[in-house]
Amino acid sequence: MNPEKTINPPSGFSVFILAIVLLIAAVFCLSSGLEVIGFILIPVSVIFLLPGIIVVNPNESKVLTLFGKYVGTVKTDGFFWVNPFTVKKKVSLKAFNLNGQQLKVNDSIGNPIEIAAVIVWQIKDTAAAVFAVENYIQYVNIQSEAAVRHLANSFPYDNLEDETAAITLRGGAEQVSAMLEKELNERLDRAGIEVLEARISHLAYAPEIAHSMLQVQQASAIIAARKLIVEGAVGMVEMALNKLSEKNIVELDEERKAAMVSNLLVVLCGDKAVNPVVNTGTLYH
Repeated sequence: MNPEKTINPPSGFSVFILAIVLLIAAVFCLSSGLEVIGFILIPVSVIFLLPGIIVVNPNESKVLTLFGKYVGTVKTDGFFWVNPFTVKKKVSLKAFNLNGQQLKVNDSIGNPIEIAAVIVWQIKDTAAAVFAVENYIQYVNIQSEAAVRHLANSFPYDNLEDETAAITLRGGAEQVSAMLEKELNERLDRAGIEVLEARISHLAYAPEIAHSMLQVQQASAIIAARKLIVEGAVGMVEMALNKLSEKNIVELDEERKAAMVSNLLVVLCGDKAVNPVVNTGTLYH
């Protein structure tokens, strides 16, 4: 594969003016009876001078080949003249946005998920983009889809089913994006393409298991909340018993302590309002 070679051809203004002058001279010669000179000047201007003039816009380039051989790439914007027999292919140097389609794949533990990515890429080597692959835009699309599928297969969606997972697709967004960008750069380097940014734009469970996984998430959240409530309630009960004992407000035997602990835990851990009951008797009757 030919490495990129940047060239700076001469300005095209002088050649353009020369071509116009030759055309005027050819018309004058034809009208003055000098047909031979006129017929010579016209091909020189039309075939050898004007076809070699190129215009390169900002953030664009022209890849030049002459009889099947790579000549070089013009990356400087402006008005130039090159060999008129070269084939000139325009290659954009602007940043491209690829909004990938939603893919249905399995994560590392087999759950079907939907995933999509947004990728920003740019051509850094015009020779590789033109000569190394058939169609660099199609190449980016296919390799990006393959990279996203491989990423989804490498990690679990979250750690509900795999608590040992250090990185998950849902929780490790920054790390996942960095790995996706690295893999894309490795895959697209052959085509002379650099990935500037890669981000997961859509991530969800597949519809057929979304409801079940939502119930799992809700149950996990309820368990975590209950655990926190119980830990807080036990601490408050312990604090209440210690305060009563320190200030000698009331002397409680083991049975009354157990009853008090039971009542406080019901009040603190219940998910509904508690209706107080006044006991006019005694715990022992």
